[in-house]
Amino acid sequence: MWDIVLASHLKPLEKKDKLGDTRRVVWNPCAARAQVPPANDLEILQELDRLPGTSAEFYRDWRRCFQSGKEKYQFLLELGGETLGRIFQADLGFGLLGEFLTVLAENVCGEDRGAVLQILQSLAGTKRFGLNVDLLSKSEKEKSRDLFRKLWSTSREDQSTGHPGSPTSCESLMDTSLQEESEEERMVVELMKCYQVN
Repeated sequence: MWDIVLASHLKPLEKKDKLGDTRRVVWNPCAARAQVPPANDLEILQELDRLPGTSAEFYRDWRRCFQSGKEKYQFLLELGGETLGRIFQADLGFGLLGEFLTVLAENVCGEDRGAVLQILQSLAGTKRFGLNVDLLSKSEKEKSRDLFRKLWSTSREDQSTGHPGSPTSCESLMDTSLQEESEEERMVVELMKCYQVN
């Protein structure tokens, strides 16, 4: 009985809906996607009509469009910390913080460190962030520790190897680079406290 009530807004198909030279609506996007070979990261981002502006749109795209951790990681980087902070300013949905930390931990690399730190900083500024951190599972907390270990070690590696691409003859540029590194290092320490990483 409830099925009839739940489907009462549906209208029967007409003959013109069934026949036609082109199919304009994908009735089952899961089945249609299974027939298509997997696309690379950039193609998936281009498939989206537009980047999400609300948490509901983000959640929809996060679940439907991105299957692998690498795709989700690229999506987070594409949005960036500022956009994610704006999207989730009211609240970060239950479970998303853990997913974000897992995806970031599994895919972070040295050249993305600044972008990842911005994402983490923006998420830490959302309402009820402390509650989300308290609700992380054991595996999500371990992923969080792993992420911060990687961020800390890439910071240390950059300092010990010098800064490739920085001219060694120009000391003022090196000083600026070192100041930026120490600033990022301070940010890592502050974020570790926010995310309760010991």
